[in-house]
Amino acid sequence: MSEGVDLSQFYDMFFDEADELLAEMEQTLLQLNIEQPDIDQLNAIFRAAHSIKGGAGTFGCFGELANTTHLLENLLDALRMGEMALRKDMIDLFLETKDVLSDQVSAYRNGERPDEQAYERICRQLQQLAVEEKGGQVMDLPDPNAGQTQSEPAVETSSAQVSLEPDAASPAQTGPLHITLLRLNDKDAASLEAEMALMGSILHRERQGDTLQLWLETTETATDIEAVCCFVIDAGQVTVVHAALPSDSASADEKPTADAAVEPSQADTSAADNVTDVPAADSPGVQRDAARAASKESTLRVGVEKVDQIINLVGELVITQAMLVQTASSLDPVIHDRLLNGIEHLERNARDLQEAVMSIRMMPMDYVFSRFPRVVRESAAKLGKQIRLTTKGQATELDKSLIERIIDPLTHLVRNSIDHGIEAPDVRAANGKPAEGNLTLSAQHLGGQIVIEVADDGGGLSRERILRKAAERGMPVSDSTPDEEVWQLIFAPGFSTAEKVTEISGRGVGMDVVRRNIQDMGGHIQLSSRPGQGTTTRIFLPLTLAILDGMSVQVGQEIFVLPLSHVTESLQPSAEQIHHISQTEQVLHVRGEYLPLVALHDIFNVEGAQTDINQSIAVILQAEESRFALLVDHLVGQQQVVVKNLEANYRKIPGISAATILGDGSVALIVDVFALMRMTRNKGVTPSPNMTVIGEHYA
Repeated sequence: MSEGVDLSQFYDMFFDEADELLAEMEQTLLQLNIEQPDIDQLNAIFRAAHSIKGGAGTFGCFGELANTTHLLENLLDALRMGEMALRKDMIDLFLETKDVLSDQVSAYRNGERPDEQAYERICRQLQQLAVEEKGGQVMDLPDPNAGQTQSEPAVETSSAQVSLEPDAASPAQTGPLHITLLRLNDKDAASLEAEMALMGSILHRERQGDTLQLWLETTETATDIEAVCCFVIDAGQVTVVHAALPSDSASADEKPTADAAVEPSQADTSAADNVTDVPAADSPGVQRDAARAASKESTLRVGVEKVDQIINLVGELVITQAMLVQTASSLDPVIHDRLLNGIEHLERNARDLQEAVMSIRMMPMDYVFSRFPRVVRESAAKLGKQIRLTTKGQATELDKSLIERIIDPLTHLVRNSIDHGIEAPDVRAANGKPAEGNLTLSAQHLGGQIVIEVADDGGGLSRERILRKAAERGMPVSDSTPDEEVWQLIFAPGFSTAEKVTEISGRGVGMDVVRRNIQDMGGHIQLSSRPGQGTTTRIFLPLTLAILDGMSVQVGQEIFVLPLSHVTESLQPSAEQIHHISQTEQVLHVRGEYLPLVALHDIFNVEGAQTDINQSIAVILQAEESRFALLVDHLVGQQQVVVKNLEANYRKIPGISAATILGDGSVALIVDVFALMRMTRNKGVTPSPNMTVIGEHYA
């Protein structure tokens, strides 16, 4: 590399780009039609491997990554050129290679060396595939640590071996490098020209419309040049070949002409390995590249810690604004009208700012859904099943902190549907169903929540098997237990109806962990099933955990906040609505439904609270399918609060999920509705014969 160019500053950018390219490669591989592969998809996979190889070679210190991607690139090039016929085992190998490449990128990112055994194994497999298709013999693996300053490993090119193709910018080729950059905006053009000037001497330039051509005198290879360009634009926008200066170069800078443009088809054919194909402008591949380039122009990579810091500062600003509002409420509006108007504007702007900053953390559900085609494909193959995966609502957004935590529960549900839900092809055929089962993942916004749904068209849950297992464990169930309560039994710890252990979903246990994880995120889960028609699982989550729409209630001298998404109504109970089912337990009769009564002052031992039920306020709360009445002294009002982690700053308190700071500077505790629901259940409240039971409350 040229002296003075420190490429280490680009490491993080390269790692992020490589991760994105590998994710795109996996998705495209899974979409390939084996019988009639789409040429645009093959080109896209090739370009991804080519870009990663070029970037790894440019830095000169990622030998394993460069070698692996080069072997993969050669095979992909043969496929897109029609020299090889695509097979299922090839896609399996390419997907396995993608996993190894991801591990290598992760190792380099952490300052470690990649797994040498995995590197050697995957390279041997790629070489063996090339041998089977092209003939020859397997060569010795190149030393990834040798020639670190070279963009390509030095490999023998004897005809008796499968070798890496020679670099198009080998010393045998002379003359300046002709760099053609397509579909550029002014900012990218200036940035790339400055980068090229650092890597050599620009002998001549031509700019026409959104195309920039440079003739560069440099000691760098074409692959190095292309890799540096790919940090700014896509590989499909770059062409690098050896070419002489145009005859009118002396005056070309003053008067560029269309004739001076060099089409990729006119490039030196000996440099084919270094030239990225540029498809026709109206092809889907170019449209995707153009869309990606446009996206990059308006995208800025920012570390998550910086975003979190901004969110914390905005939260403090909102708290300060709430303090000002509360202080100003005691002022005379006639005397201080300008001050009060200013505070009102501040309140409105602070809320808009908070919502804008929170939107930065939002990520599309495609981040989660994109990993499941691979899971479904491999799991179905192991079980000998045919399953089609359909995803809907990929653009639906969820907070980054939640979207990362939902992956494991969702994976468990998907694997359960594959293993226990969807039947084998022969069983489906015997039941009059298509041999191919359907699994659907969908996401949509519903009010202030997001609903994620996992649905299959399998055999559904077996009511008889669940009841039999529950009876064996001594659970209070009967043949008259409603279906909704029966389905909820599978969330009991250690409950499983699996008849055999499989490597896909283990012993069938773990649904209690799924529900607990979802409840820890402030959400709940619902289950419905129809025999022979399938099972649907719905997950309800808040859009973010950083802010909360809550209802403030007072108990004694204390203020508590109830999540507004769980509040259905509030009322002052009358004596006729109160029914005693024991000396210490009462229920509230509301429109034909009997709800357990829970006094908040009893839960947290609050002194000075209202003990007369008829003088209290009953707030009806819903958690999952269960409802109960929470007794408080007064309703203070609704407000948006900034959620503060109580456990990190103090300690975990049963029944409390977090805390917030009120306008007067005092701390209010945010109630964990799911924990209160479990407390009511553990108190042993049982329904009377004429009670209407909702959900799993008395399960």
